[in-house]
Amino acid sequence: MNLEITQKWLKFKMMRFLEILYKKKFTLFSVFLLLYLSLVLLNGERGLISYVEKQKIKMQLIKKNKYLLSDIKLIEKKNSLLSDNLDLDYLETLYRKKFMLGKPGEKIYIK
Repeated sequence: MNLEITQKWLKFKMMRFLEILYKKKFTLFSVFLLLYLSLVLLNGERGLISYVEKQKIKMQLIKKNKYLLSDIKLIEKKNSLLSDNLDLDYLETLYRKKFMLGKPGEKIYIK
């Protein structure tokens, strides 16, 4: 007897749950759609978090580009000093740095 009452009670509760779902299907659909869209906007390949990460990478690449451009300008300047018309003062500076040479009687201090 007790088993029959439990089964009827469960069936009644299940039917009641299904009726609620049937009546409120638009609301439930709207809630799930809103949750899905919010998750997609925040995460994913085109989400907000991915956008912030890509902006950081972009800024790093811009800084690296500026550094490389300044390095290229410096190398071009050094190359122009070593072209057909030699700059003897620049060559002397290079020799002193690379080979630690000095004039006779000159004291050299190394950092």
